[in-house]
Amino acid sequence: MTLYVDAPQWPAHGRHFAHLISDHSYAELHAFAAEVGLPPRSYDGDHYDVPQERHAEVVAAGARLVDGRELVRLLHTTGLRFRKRKGERPMGRYVDVVPTVAGPHHLDVVVSHQEPPEPTTTAAATFVFDRADRLLMVHSRARGGWEAPAGAREPGESPRAGAVREVREETGLVLDEALLRPIGYERITQSRPSPRWPHLPHCHVAIYAADLDVDGPSLTPYRTEVHDAVWVPLDEVRERCSPQFWWPVLDWFLQHR
Repeated sequence: MTLYVDAPQWPAHGRHFAHLISDHSYAELHAFAAEVGLPPRSYDGDHYDVPQERHAEVVAAGARLVDGRELVRLLHTTGLRFRKRKGERPMGRYVDVVPTVAGPHHLDVVVSHQEPPEPTTTAAATFVFDRADRLLMVHSRARGGWEAPAGAREPGESPRAGAVREVREETGLVLDEALLRPIGYERITQSRPSPRWPHLPHCHVAIYAADLDVDGPSLTPYRTEVHDAVWVPLDEVRERCSPQFWWPVLDWFLQHR
């Protein structure tokens, strides 16, 4: 188990940065970063950005200096490479956290204004806000806990159509697809083929947000799928949901919208 860092050769914001990685786990990477005082905002999925003025300190703390090509090779060979598109922000990787997924898996959470690839998008979740800035939440029977209306796509259905249908089925609220805007996604990778999607090496859950121009429309939760559906003030949302693996996407959205 070793931490590695390359030279500060990546220009940004008027200075140069190095990349710090672990060859063992993200947990080890986060722990080392906290120990040397790198802020959480420096995290970028599979590495931390290290400013040039902190580089010597990171090496002195135990990170092994390697060149950039070796750093990338290590990420690939250890399976810790975090795939993302330009402009996307990785928020974390979680292991075996989805109760509806059978078997070992890991889940990547990504903030993005791009929708995930449609062929591998198997489900969608939608954060709906009313005019009073309350969030529509359901207590799912299948998934447990308070969360956004969400569920799997049906055959022949687009991710957006699936998102709108799930909101309607779980809460009775009818949304226009045009209101949906992508704010992120979850990427689920399983260690063996899924019985549900045996042709996919991994699958995505699209995450949307939608704003209504009315105050809290009445809800008719479908009790076979959810225990309840309610409009929740944002200060209560954090209390109910901050431990959830998807929370970083919503938290980022609330801070940057």
